[in-house]
Amino acid sequence: MKITVVGSGYVGLVSGACLADMGNDVLCFDLDARKIDMLREGRVPIFEPGLDALIQRNSAAGRLRFTTDIEDSVRHGSVQFIAVGTPPGEDGSADLSHVVAAARNIGRHLDGYCVVVDKSTVPVGTADRVRAAIAEELKKRGASHEFAVVSNPEFLKEGAAIDDFLKPDRIVVGSDDERATRVMRELYLPFQRNHDRMIVMDVRSAELTKYAANAMLATRISFMNELANLAEKLDADIELVRRGIGSDPRIGYHFLYAGTGYGGSCFPKDVKALQRTANEYGANLHILEAVERVNEQQKSRLIDKVEARFGADLSGRCFALWGLAFKPNTDDMREAPSRVIVRGLIERGAKIIAYDPVAEEEAQKVFAGMHDISFATSPMAAIHDADALLIVTEWKEFRSPDFESIREGLRAPVIFDGRNMYDPSIVRSYGLEYHAIGRP
Repeated sequence: MKITVVGSGYVGLVSGACLADMGNDVLCFDLDARKIDMLREGRVPIFEPGLDALIQRNSAAGRLRFTTDIEDSVRHGSVQFIAVGTPPGEDGSADLSHVVAAARNIGRHLDGYCVVVDKSTVPVGTADRVRAAIAEELKKRGASHEFAVVSNPEFLKEGAAIDDFLKPDRIVVGSDDERATRVMRELYLPFQRNHDRMIVMDVRSAELTKYAANAMLATRISFMNELANLAEKLDADIELVRRGIGSDPRIGYHFLYAGTGYGGSCFPKDVKALQRTANEYGANLHILEAVERVNEQQKSRLIDKVEARFGADLSGRCFALWGLAFKPNTDDMREAPSRVIVRGLIERGAKIIAYDPVAEEEAQKVFAGMHDISFATSPMAAIHDADALLIVTEWKEFRSPDFESIREGLRAPVIFDGRNMYDPSIVRSYGLEYHAIGRP
């Protein structure tokens, strides 16, 4: 099948590469010439495990190509995926200008039947706007080509996106057109050989499903963080509570980990956008208002613990910080808790020595102009002569550290663990103070 992917960002590249890997002829379009040149050279502008090899393999096979030519991209694909960014506006609403622009380009150059797929995370009603924009451009041309617009939201976890696409737990398709539904079934058949994972529904329900999924996961995180803060006051252990409630099959273990709050490009943006949509229809999502408020407060929880241990004035103090990305296996620092923690400690007079195995380059951009943060080449290099260690991202390489060397390297033998990575009794057996989230 000939497929065009409009937008060569995170979702577009993963989708395009995975579709090409199944034998489809995929053309990825982007207006950013620098990005397209990188991709043609086999270099990938984002970090996602396995993506570089996947792109290189399918590019070499001729199944995956990249272009900045709008007309070529539209004329190539009988299926056109719109996978452009929808950044939040000042009022929290999703900015659909790139989505509508992509739709207009399709309308200007469409020369036959086409299924247009909204892959970007978009508010309910976006498919109607895409359909209207294409129809308007066709009318200007005096053309009458048939087309259909479907919603096919992505459920890709950063750090595991390729597996999520190749082995989906569900494929949501919002379609009101039988022909378009058949096309989507054919397209996704190779990804669901053992049983049918496609859930077909009306377009608006599909658009809402994406927001609802992310809002539910964000809610679980904020609920556990708020419960963890209560557990500290009650001298209870949130990790034991997590195991106790997670063993209930109605609840499950996923997204029940207390920590320093959620970040990234999806949860914060989608929670805000869903609230904005509700407000536009005269409704209030009080639970999501609380979810967002709790999350913002939780990002400062480690700062509160540092202040309680070392005082509000941290002048002359130096802290080692492990982890900068909002989660492991990505370099994404959008809305990352580390941004709040680093700035908060520096504002109180501290210096930071940070280590992240992947996100240092991105962090240097985020913290550009801030002279009180430096970057180490290894976890142990960050610790040397620091007053304490803060763990902000749960990278695998932090799971089993040399606690004896940590104690010897720190000025004060103190660990602030924002991800509850360790058994408190083991850490304390090495003569280290251990301050976690929701643990006595």
